Formats: sequence, C-alpha cells, structure tokens
Amino acid sequence: MHWSERLREVLSLEALLNFGFKLLPKLLAIIVIILLARLLLRLGYLLIERVIKKTRESKGHLEERKYETLQHLVKSLLRYLVVFVAAVTILDTVGVSVTSVLAGAGIAGLAVSFGAQNLVRDLITGFFIIFEDQYAVGEYISIGQFSGIVEDIGLRVTKLRAFAGDLHIIPNGNITQVTNYSRGNMRALVDIPIAYEEDIDKALAVLEETSRELAAQIPEIVEGPHVLGVVDLGNAGVVLRVIAMARPMYQWGVERQLRKEFKEALEKHGIEIPYPRQVVIMAGEAKEQ
Repeated sequence: MHWSERLREVLSLEALLNFGFKLLPKLLAIIVIILLARLLLRLGYLLIERVIKKTRESKGHLEERKYETLQHLVKSLLRYLVVFVAAVTILDTVGVSVTSVLAGAGIAGLAVSFGAQNLVRDLITGFFIIFEDQYAVGEYISIGQFSGIVEDIGLRVTKLRAFAGDLHIIPNGNITQVTNYSRGNMRALVDIPIAYEEDIDKALAVLEETSRELAAQIPEIVEGPHVLGVVDLGNAGVVLRVIAMARPMYQWGVERQLRKEFKEALEKHGIEIPYPRQVVIMAGEAKEQ
C-alpha cells in the first residue's frame, strides 16, 4: 500500500475518533436527560396518586370517578410539560439555539397552521369537557357512533372501551354531542308475553306479587318494579310490561333477573308463555310441531 493512502486512512480514522469523542458527551447527556425525564414522570405520577388519595379520604363527598378523572388530567398535563422541557433541553445540548427555533416557528407556523388548528381545537374542547364535567372516567357514554366506558380523559383525546373490548380513541375536537348513561338512575324494562287464552288479571296479579318480592331481593333496584299492564296485542300473545329504576350500569342485569323470575313465576301458576308454532298439513291430517 502506498504511503499516501496509508496516511489518508490514518487521518480519516483520527478524524472519526475525534468526531466520536466530541459526540460522545452529547449522546451521554441526551441519555441522561431522557432517563431523568422518565424518572421525573414516574415520581410525579406517584406524588399525584398520593395527593389524590389523601384528598379523596378527607373529602369523601365527591364520587370516585371524579377523582379518577382529575388524576388522569393532572398526569396528562405533567406528561406534556416534562416532554416539552426535555425536548428543549436536548436541543440546547446538541447546540441548537432554542430562541432561533422559537423565532423560526413563527414563520414555519404559517405552513402548519391548518394542522395546528386541529390540535388547538382538541385542547380547548378537552378543557371545556373537563371543566363542565360532561363525563368522567368509569361512566358509560355515547359519542357519535361510538359507545363505551370512559377509560381516559386527556386534553387532546378521550378513550372509550366498548363492551366488546374495542378501544375507541376520539379527538376531543370531534366531540360535538355526548349522551351520558351514568348520571341518575336508569330504566329497566321487561315485556312478558302470555297466551290469548290466559286470564290477564291472574297474570298481572302474579307479576305484582313477584315484583314486590324482587324489590326486596335485588339491591340494584332503587324504584319498583311497577307492573304497567297490557302494552301490546301481538300475533302470538298479549304483551305485559314491567319497569323498574336501577342504579346506573346495572339496568341490564336487573332486566335479565326480572325475566328469569317472571318466567318461573308464570310457569308455577300454570300461565302459558307463547312461542312460535308451525302446523304442517300432511295427507289431510293436521300435525302440530
């Protein structure tokens, strides 16, 4: 190998080593900043949880989900703050002038203004959702075509967990209408059909008696059950309706239990509950299936 090529290799290797020695402190500093940011977040989360817990113990009049919502919000604010400070510190470490970046952001902001509008809209809407207490963590709500349990409320997005397990992440700026099913007691409605041949008054009396017993047996019922009477004359039978007011999120379980108990009570008193039947005519004979 010619001596000039050898010299060129040595110089390039030396330059690479010098560059590495200059870059190494900055890399180490960036790693330390990231680790400190993660540590600060973890300690901040623990402190927030402890403060919220003490506040909840001293002021037990607020609902549990309100504290959960407040905890999620404060954690979200802390996360945004720590990430912003860490990013600015890293830029300063690598030699990027933060002031020039911020000054240039005013010019660059013109190019991304439309995208920034959506972000600002999400943040403002999220603030008013939390400020107006439209819904809280743990409540069952509907937002547009999505329904589920509120799993997280942030300044930018709301997360809904559907009953099937799907997680819906909805930008707060897209939320224009909310239906909250967890504020106040919910209605449990049960329709019970009986055959046209049965005594309606007898069936109503059985339902009344069973309802009085169930009112004392099912703690989730806060009012009723009330037997409304005949609500429909269907193709297969007479439809009787019973309603009750249940605690939020328990109305479906109450309906299932009422159907079971009413069916057993009617069968016990010999009252027939109709079901679909088909008559097949074969060779001049009627055969019921």
